[in-house]
Amino acid sequence: MKTISLTYPLPNELQAKPCAIALGYFDGVHIGHRRVIQKAIDTAKANGWESTVLTFDPHPREVLGQSGYTSYLTPLSDKLEQFEKMGVDTTYVMKFDIGFAAVYPEDFITECMLPLACQHVVVGFDYTFGYRGMGTAHTLQEMSKGRYGLDIISPVNRLGEKVSSTIIREYLHHGNVEQVRHLLGRPYKVRGKVVHGDKRGRTIGFPTANVRVNAPYLIGKNGVYGVRFTVDAKSYYGVMNVGIKPTFELEKKEKSLEVHIFEFSGEIYDKEVEVEFLFYIREEQKFAGVEALIAQIGRDVDAAKQKFASGVS
Repeated sequence: MKTISLTYPLPNELQAKPCAIALGYFDGVHIGHRRVIQKAIDTAKANGWESTVLTFDPHPREVLGQSGYTSYLTPLSDKLEQFEKMGVDTTYVMKFDIGFAAVYPEDFITECMLPLACQHVVVGFDYTFGYRGMGTAHTLQEMSKGRYGLDIISPVNRLGEKVSSTIIREYLHHGNVEQVRHLLGRPYKVRGKVVHGDKRGRTIGFPTANVRVNAPYLIGKNGVYGVRFTVDAKSYYGVMNVGIKPTFELEKKEKSLEVHIFEFSGEIYDKEVEVEFLFYIREEQKFAGVEALIAQIGRDVDAAKQKFASGVS
């Protein structure tokens, strides 16, 4: 997949090929997003065009100062990976800034979409664009004037509600990662590097890998999770504590991700790793002492292993 960074106004020398283009921010690349993108891929294949995505970075809500959007379900590199796995030929990443936010809908069509040689446009039913979100999916239809075809994809429902990035964020804030998996079509995942921590885990019989995420991922509810941990292209099950380790009353209350990896030994400091959130076990809690903590970790490990043995993967 080709990835091309753009800024507004677009360069004159841009040489785009005829394409079917999916428009959207697509944070999470959830099953609703995938339906939009797949329609663009299918349309492109049927007509001998390129399949293309036009997305934006950073998130428009972050640029416009709306709360709750300083973190992402899929930071840009993860989002691009998902597009490539789907078979997208080209992704254009438009820099979203205050200047671009002021572009009116008609100018977006004539100065951004058409120069990309789009023959067909695919959007979700709730897509908005242009100054103050004045443009909608139906605006695209009204302004097409025969210059491009258009598909507006209906909402996708799962678990009794409309699939959206917003509901996925809410589920993560409540630790409901199994529901998140249904809406994404895959487990929620973060990437990072194993860094040195306080090494307290090895002294209590449960050594952990301290993971520092490498992008502004949304890290949900504090607590203990069953996870899949991947390093050096090999995957292992484990339990992960997300939180501030209240039992030890640390001065710094920074949220940490510490994974106890099952059936694993070896030094992995500075290694790049992936952690998939598979299920929530319990809330983080403060214990009366280290012995009580050790006993609870043992129960957490047993509970996770039983669930893995039942077929969770």
